[in-house]
Amino acid sequence: MNSDKKNKSEDLSKLDTEQRNPRTQDLDMLSTADLVKALHTENHSVAAAIDPTLAEVAKLVDVIAERLKKGGRLIYVGAGTSGRLGVLDASECPPTFGVSPSMVQGLIAGGEKALVASIEGAEDNKEQGAHDLAAKNITEHDVVVGIAASGRTPYVIGALEHARAKGAATAAVVNASNSALAKHADFTLAAVTGAEPITGSTRMKAGTAQKLLLNLISTASMVKIGKVYGNLMVDVKATNEKLRNRAIRIVQQATGAAEEACEKALTEAGWHAKAAIVMLLLGTPADEAIKQLEKNNGHIRHTLPTESR
Repeated sequence: MNSDKKNKSEDLSKLDTEQRNPRTQDLDMLSTADLVKALHTENHSVAAAIDPTLAEVAKLVDVIAERLKKGGRLIYVGAGTSGRLGVLDASECPPTFGVSPSMVQGLIAGGEKALVASIEGAEDNKEQGAHDLAAKNITEHDVVVGIAASGRTPYVIGALEHARAKGAATAAVVNASNSALAKHADFTLAAVTGAEPITGSTRMKAGTAQKLLLNLISTASMVKIGKVYGNLMVDVKATNEKLRNRAIRIVQQATGAAEEACEKALTEAGWHAKAAIVMLLLGTPADEAIKQLEKNNGHIRHTLPTESR
């Protein structure tokens, strides 16, 4: 082993996620019931690992919301499990919040093939990370979030370096303390989940923590830009019968109106739940409701009289 590889191996062995878990050293000797219990017991610590990051999450969300309002984008970058989680979170934003697929995007080392198969060596190519992100034409209006359990993935570091060079805001979602990735990020969300049930298998606790953090980032950002009224997803795309029924329930819950009235308003508003809600709350026709929403940047709350908010 040459000195460079030896140094990298030694550095890797010091990571929180690479330590051997003393609580799960006998997994292969346990009954199925005890095995499942032992694995799940480790999950109980994941949510607690998120708690120390919340103040930083809030700061990041404010930056994301401000940039999204100006036409910017939120772009996740990762490799392996981390990359897949970023793509997953991004892909769920359009149907849930009615945003364009371009607003929240996921970039994974190795491209689309890496979503379903391991692409060997893709994560080690720092230059490719920068190249792939460059293809997105990054600007100072964007926010790029690098995701890496180890906090040292070259592909992700290359992407964040490029993002910073273009003036974009940057964040690191990691599961290790004092990570290399943090040096390239304006915001660092370090959910230190510790030793995995299976040594080094960061698809487990680390991956779960990443999913929780990405949920927080995207959901809170969408709330801040007016995609939620109360706790109702009022920009849901009613593209099938199930979602049309959901839209009716959302309008009912927001307004207290009868089902027939809600369906009528939705039909007149082109099945845009947000517009239907404003129509019923203000007693206005669809075109006026849409105009009022546009005037108030899509926030239902801001279209209502102060005493009704």
